[in-house]
Amino acid sequence: MKSPQGLPATRSLLPLFLLATLCIGVRGAGADANVAPFSTGNPGAAPADPWRATRLPKVPRETRYVLVHDAGTTVLRAEADASMSGLSQSVRIDPKANPVIEWRWKVSGVLAKSAFGTKAGDDFAARVYVLFDYDTAKLPFGTRMKLKLARAMYGEAVPTAGLCYVWDSKAPVGTAAWSAYTDRLRMIVVTSGAAQAGQWVTVRRNVAEDFKVAFGEDSPAIAGVAIATDTDNTGEAVTAWYGDVRFMKGP
Repeated sequence: MKSPQGLPATRSLLPLFLLATLCIGVRGAGADANVAPFSTGNPGAAPADPWRATRLPKVPRETRYVLVHDAGTTVLRAEADASMSGLSQSVRIDPKANPVIEWRWKVSGVLAKSAFGTKAGDDFAARVYVLFDYDTAKLPFGTRMKLKLARAMYGEAVPTAGLCYVWDSKAPVGTAAWSAYTDRLRMIVVTSGAAQAGQWVTVRRNVAEDFKVAFGEDSPAIAGVAIATDTDNTGEAVTAWYGDVRFMKGP
């Protein structure tokens, strides 16, 4: 299915602002530079570079991220309480060579007020974003003008195409829809419900295939990833844990 090719204005651009810092320094990343692991970090500290905190200017409370020891390894813990912020990192991945992303995550519970596909319920216990280095010249003129306005407001790094994998409260695994805020971000449910809360769940997705289904064309280079646990819309509290994220050949 092909995207309707548009970018929203003003308030609707905030979800993409989470991804905006990913493009910064991407051209300096080496070919197939993979995602920096959490497992090599020090418990009690924040994730080190190249991970960077990404905050939304209109959300007063930030989700707290810290490295912790869990089941013999170091992982990232995210604590959200009516809050929103994320961690992002630039990478440079060839989707033909390494099209598969894999990670594991765990949540304390799901959000009662979350509603997939709506602005009011656009909160998730856990999210993993993948950003693509999409050629803006391929966008229609009107979309390029909206993008120009967005970059004037939020900076040159506002992205043009992304996937967002979520742990949803109710929607079945496999449910997909455009973000309630922008049709340049495809939302995909990869874990659902409270049955696995408190357990580590491993997720593996072929992002090249997911991109083609969403945008109707072959995937460009993968330019970055982001992690977010957010409850600013629903006002709820939840804790999530993230293991290492990596790209690989597959299957």
